[in-house]
Amino acid sequence: MAVTSNHVDDTKICTHCDRAIPSSNMDLHYFHCSRNLEKCNICGDMVPKKHAEEHYSSTHAPVSCPLCNEMMEPEKLAVHKGEKCPQRIATCDYCEFPLPAVDLSEHQEVCGNRTELCQLCNRYIRHRERIAHEVSCNGVANTIPEASRATREANQEHVPRRRPPPRDLSTRRLIFTIAVTGIAVLLGSYLLQN
Repeated sequence: MAVTSNHVDDTKICTHCDRAIPSSNMDLHYFHCSRNLEKCNICGDMVPKKHAEEHYSSTHAPVSCPLCNEMMEPEKLAVHKGEKCPQRIATCDYCEFPLPAVDLSEHQEVCGNRTELCQLCNRYIRHRERIAHEVSCNGVANTIPEASRATREANQEHVPRRRPPPRDLSTRRLIFTIAVTGIAVLLGSYLLQN
């Protein structure tokens, strides 16, 4: 009867790179590893010594945000540009206008106060109150004295229009009007004589 044996190499941990290496290769590995590789102090990766500076500059060196020029770690740049950068482009909740996030609050304060006519109840509703109004609007016309423009115009069709009061003309404007009229009269009489 033949006995088969499974020969399993024992492994040892390299004291330089902390990797498990077969015991039979440990001496050769250690000399190569300690001569050619170094451990990155930031991420712990083993990097060829000749590429250590390149690894740092491409992976760990602080970068500036292209929008606001703030310096940060490279791994934080994507989150910063998407959520925190004051110069990132955000859209207004009311008009969907794209503008820098730093200006969004002031814009929405103004934009949310703009009004729009509700087609169901003929009331002017602020943009910031539109969603709540749409939920509660029952289509009943406005009974508040401040009626919509369409309602006021419809009511004014039956009322004769009054002439607006004359404007208060300033002295300068009055003198200018008299001077222009006088020149026109002189030119007209001169042309009629010839």
